[in-house]
Amino acid sequence: MFNLDGKVAIITGGNGVLGGAMAQGLAAQGVKVGILGRSVDTVEKRVKEIEDAGGTAMSLVADVLDKQSLEEAKDKVLKAWNKIDILVNGAGGNMKGATIGPDQNFFDLSLNDFSKVNDLNFKGTVLPTYVFGKPMADAKNGSIINISSMAAQQAITRVVGYSAAKAAVDNFTKWLAVEMAQKYGDGIRVNAIAPGFFIGEQNRDLLLNKDGSLTARGETIVSNTPMKRFGEAKELQGVTNWLASDSGSFVTGIVVPVDGGFSAFSGV
Repeated sequence: MFNLDGKVAIITGGNGVLGGAMAQGLAAQGVKVGILGRSVDTVEKRVKEIEDAGGTAMSLVADVLDKQSLEEAKDKVLKAWNKIDILVNGAGGNMKGATIGPDQNFFDLSLNDFSKVNDLNFKGTVLPTYVFGKPMADAKNGSIINISSMAAQQAITRVVGYSAAKAAVDNFTKWLAVEMAQKYGDGIRVNAIAPGFFIGEQNRDLLLNKDGSLTARGETIVSNTPMKRFGEAKELQGVTNWLASDSGSFVTGIVVPVDGGFSAFSGV
């Protein structure tokens, strides 16, 4: 359906829950996937899962904030597979000091953690694009998929640092889509996916109690999601495959919500 067989993708954060699901979805379509992350164990675990399922994967241990390690990863991929067709900027995350708890206010914010979260989510998108996007520009062909968030679409309490960084990702996505099309032609596309609320390791305790029931914040989110549930990681695969493939050949500069209707609902 998507005609992705034989393409080469790099997925930063491919060792995580959401990035891993997107990597598995691409691999199932015949894409050779490079799993990029800082942890050797989790990267190699994801590679093995993909290979055990019949896919082709490569371990890329690197830091999205370290240009040298990214360059080395790029060289490894080009040496083995000769090209890069797809980049999914899935690495990201949050830190406690960059959030505002129920008993805190804006002036309790850790500016140091705020900067770190902005670096991880925004610079951690720009820098891999700078490195892995160059072979795409040279070939005048490729698809770059950034990961935004509902936190970039409207104000969500607590997550001030993460929200600001993801809003920057949205703007960068649109800017780079224009830049690539004007400078390198219509073969390079840049889009973003904005997931709604999915359960991952970082937010599990915030949204779920130990017994699996919803916390107060989890209940608020579900009540404001028309589909009345959290998303499942595999539900990001379809839109990823579409944006990565020629089926989306005239699609660039957009942010696609995958959110169960959260961004469409007024709450009334």
